[in-house]
Amino acid sequence: MNKLVSSFLSLMIILCFSLPAIGGPRTITDMAGRKVEIPAKVERVICSGPGCLRYLTYLQGQNMVVGVDSIERRKTRFDARPYAIANPQFKNKPLIGEFRGHDNPELILGLEPQPQVIFKTYKDMGYDPDELQAKTGIPVVCLSYCSLATKREAIYNSLQLMGEIIGRQARAKEICAFMENEINDLKKRTEDIPKEKRSTCYVGGIAQKGPHGLQSTEPAYPPFRFVNARNVACPAKGKGKPLQHTNVSKEQIVAWNPEILFVDISTSQLGENAGAIYELTTDPAYMSLDAVSSGNVYTVLPYNWYSRNYGSIIADAFYVGKVLYPERFKDIDPEIKANEIYSFMVGKPVLQTMEKAFSVKGFQKLELY
Repeated sequence: MNKLVSSFLSLMIILCFSLPAIGGPRTITDMAGRKVEIPAKVERVICSGPGCLRYLTYLQGQNMVVGVDSIERRKTRFDARPYAIANPQFKNKPLIGEFRGHDNPELILGLEPQPQVIFKTYKDMGYDPDELQAKTGIPVVCLSYCSLATKREAIYNSLQLMGEIIGRQARAKEICAFMENEINDLKKRTEDIPKEKRSTCYVGGIAQKGPHGLQSTEPAYPPFRFVNARNVACPAKGKGKPLQHTNVSKEQIVAWNPEILFVDISTSQLGENAGAIYELTTDPAYMSLDAVSSGNVYTVLPYNWYSRNYGSIIADAFYVGKVLYPERFKDIDPEIKANEIYSFMVGKPVLQTMEKAFSVKGFQKLELY
């Protein structure tokens, strides 16, 4: 019996010296490969960089935020960020610095209460994470924010890491599973359609750090990829990697002559006498396009707004699928579907509120003449 007691005491001593104290700090590895020591329980945070606060909202952790960057406090007519529309309280939060990661350590140190962790996307944008951590004494955790079409694993890993840090592990699994299931549904509906039965298409007016005209496009446009669309701007296999964003020449669009055109409604920010829709009704070269003459021009929601809004990407994909392959999407009402997506991802059905900001609605067939 004495030997048993002695062995038990020895084991307890070993455990006490080998395990961290209950409630003590823990060390994680962030998405930049940095070792960061964080508190055992995190209840107060700030988010730096495009998309970072969106991640937190997806994980239902927005009430943990004690300060925001300048874009969240900006009062503007135009806003296509569902997470921000669903959380108007962000506009009243204390300022932590300028948008796109240009944080202000003095403002952060002046926050009351103090954040326990700073989450940061786009580590090479704005303030260096190591320097920010050194100047504030607050752990900075880098997350990846990237393409939903080509780098979903990095997105899911980032959400799961954030969920682990703030105690939202279950929600992180739910949001990742939700996006993956929606994307798989899109692909399954369309993957067996022969290429010769797929109409060629093009999307113009894509927002990129502001509004643009018809020449602004995405060869790797995720909604097209998810429904196996024939994007004329996407290079053929073996002809190069599709770009996330590019501007193509007017002559190239005319040469492609897509059968169906989609226009990002963010282009309407340019006013009545500019933008993709104006160009389609006034430029003889564009007016000669088959899609224009046959009335096959449709609008999609902006998604590239303070980086990618993943819910809007998925919502656009369902609408694109319904336009291109109506029989495969006859059970889908795009507006209802969009609000279902937003309700799950950001907590509210924000489609109608978002569209009020623009002179043209999304998910519409354009009557150009």
